[in-house]
Amino acid sequence: MGQVVDVTALDERNSALTPRTRPARPGNSQRPHGSLLLFLFPAVALVGILLILPFLFTVYRSFFRDNGFSRSWVGLENYTTLLTDDIFLRSVLNTGMWTAGTLLLPVLLGLLIAVGTNSVRWGPMARFAIVLPYALSGSVTALLWNFMLQTDGATNAMLDSLGLSTLERSWLLEWPMNTIVMIIATTWQATGASMILFLVGLQAIPAETIEAGRVDGAGGFRLFRSIVLPQLRPISVVVIGISLVNSLKTFDIVWLLTRGGPGTESETLALTMYRQTFTLSRYGYGAAVAVILTVIVLLASWTYLRRQLRTN
Repeated sequence: MGQVVDVTALDERNSALTPRTRPARPGNSQRPHGSLLLFLFPAVALVGILLILPFLFTVYRSFFRDNGFSRSWVGLENYTTLLTDDIFLRSVLNTGMWTAGTLLLPVLLGLLIAVGTNSVRWGPMARFAIVLPYALSGSVTALLWNFMLQTDGATNAMLDSLGLSTLERSWLLEWPMNTIVMIIATTWQATGASMILFLVGLQAIPAETIEAGRVDGAGGFRLFRSIVLPQLRPISVVVIGISLVNSLKTFDIVWLLTRGGPGTESETLALTMYRQTFTLSRYGYGAAVAVILTVIVLLASWTYLRRQLRTN
């Protein structure tokens, strides 16, 4: 006769052979490890020492009338004076022109050149010619464009040789022409960086996505608008963000080409801060300009990034 199998005994034997798992401690996975905080501390401390503390000291100094020899508390007087200072208001206008010009021209040209040279045989040579100015320092760029834009420089000499002497200008001595030509000079140098970043984004687009678009009948501008441009959105956020910050703190090329002249006509906020602080020794007033410039940069960057993240 068949043997009767004790099912209960088998279950107990199997459960005895199966390793028991210890219950997870509540909240253990969410508790930060001390080692992670230890690794983060040097970076946080460095940012605090090099960025936050100097900014707080600048804010503190902006409440004083300070010429380097005497210092007196004036509260918000430096800030109220800025609102009626024609030089400061012109600097704000010039900074706005720089922001619009260096956002529109280098970013747009870099995108168009990257798209146009991405899949052609002569693309590497064209890209090399565009990237080469980016390898130059701001001083070399300013020296080159100063040679071209002086009253007796290469540009006017070329116009005269072509019989276009009526188009000759004092390019660096008339506002707003001097600001416009300096924006063009910056575009000549900065387009290469935008092109490289957009090229990286283009090469990261899967080829299957492009082929699928072509199979669906998209081509030319429609393919670029509907498929390529949306794929470039993450890299576009980076390019526009970098260009925005750089344009707001423009200093070197303006200082080297016009020194803010004639007079103070072509000054940007960064140049006004420098002149008020280190040339006129108005340290409290210069600190107020620095605080306003920092606030503008932070607000513009925060607003732009918040909008992009919300859209995504």
